Amino acid sequence: MTAELSDSTITAWARLVHASQSVIGAIEADLKKDGYPPLDWYDVLLELERAGGELRPREISKNTLFARYSVTRLVDRMEKAELVARTTCPDDARGAIVQITDKGCKLRRDMWPTYAASIKRHFADRIGKDDAGALARSLGKLLD
Repeated sequence: MTAELSDSTITAWARLVHASQSVIGAIEADLKKDGYPPLDWYDVLLELERAGGELRPREISKNTLFARYSVTRLVDRMEKAELVARTTCPDDARGAIVQITDKGCKLRRDMWPTYAASIKRHFADRIGKDDAGALARSLGKLLD
C-alpha cells in the first residue's frame, strides 16, 4: 500500500534533508578552514564532557546517533590524536570506556567559537529567532 503524501509534505521533507546537508557541509568547511577536525569529533568530545568525562562506545553511539561501527573508527582516530583514551570497563573486561583527555577538552573549547559563528552565519542569521522557535517545535514532534 502506497501512502498518499501531499506536495507540501514531499517538499518539506526534501528541504529538511537538503538544508541539513547544506548547513552541516558549510559548518564542516568553516571548521576545516580554521584547522579543526570534523564536526563528528566535536560531537563526541561534547558528549564525553556532558557525561562527566567518560562513556561506553554504545553510549556515544546512542547520544550522537552515529552507527556503532563508525564510533569505533572515529574513536580510533581520536585516540591517535590523543583527544580520548580507552580503558577497560571494570564491570565488563570485554568492554571499553572512552575518556576525554585534557587535550580533547581544550580542542572542544577551542572549536566552539568557530562552530558558534558558523551556526550563526549559516543558520541563525538566515532563519531568524521566531522561525527558529517554530522550527524547533516542529522538529521536536519528529523526535518525540
